[in-house]
Amino acid sequence: MATSNSSVRRTLSEEKSKELLAPCGVPLLAERVVTSPEAAGTAAVELGFPVVAKLCGDNIAHKTERGLVRLGLGDEAAVQRAATELLDAARPEDGQVGVLVAPMVHGARELIAGVTHDPQFGPTVMVGIGGVFAEALGDVAFRLLPITRTDAEEMLEDLTNQVLLGPFRGEPAVDRPAVVEVLLGLSELVATHPEVVSVDLNPLIIVDGRPVAVDALVEIEG
Repeated sequence: MATSNSSVRRTLSEEKSKELLAPCGVPLLAERVVTSPEAAGTAAVELGFPVVAKLCGDNIAHKTERGLVRLGLGDEAAVQRAATELLDAARPEDGQVGVLVAPMVHGARELIAGVTHDPQFGPTVMVGIGGVFAEALGDVAFRLLPITRTDAEEMLEDLTNQVLLGPFRGEPAVDRPAVVEVLLGLSELVATHPEVVSVDLNPLIIVDGRPVAVDALVEIEG
């Protein structure tokens, strides 16, 4: 009798993706996932304003396209209103949902980083210039996994637009060792969890020179 070796890929929620990434040293914000507008307001007060609110669910991968993100919420009432709207926008196919509340951070620059799986060569790690520059510049670097610290350092050196990694618009230069740790963390994640087939850290906002992953999605197979 023939057996099937087919496996299923699925994307983890933002909350579960970050839970998987946190032990690998990926820099994340303090945040809360709650299930009611009242709890969302309380979480925002505890975290400090302004905050971001997102609908988070097991089957929600592309929040922005569905309008499931609220930015710059400045008081408890605004957070409660946003949470009500987000919960009302949930669909049955989204699975179990909650509202993710996180501090809103700002930076003049964004990077992108992640893991992709090449059908011929296997898993690769990437880093590049993100944000408003991403599509115009297409400035990215790749390496096969696993990587060493030297590999990660060379990836940053491979980026064409080095000016964006230096002091920029009154902000300090990008903390390259901190970005290197992110890339090494992604390598560690794949080594520890071979079921991971892709990771998307987009964006990595540069805050006072250091990268912060404000959004993360992990895809697993099996």
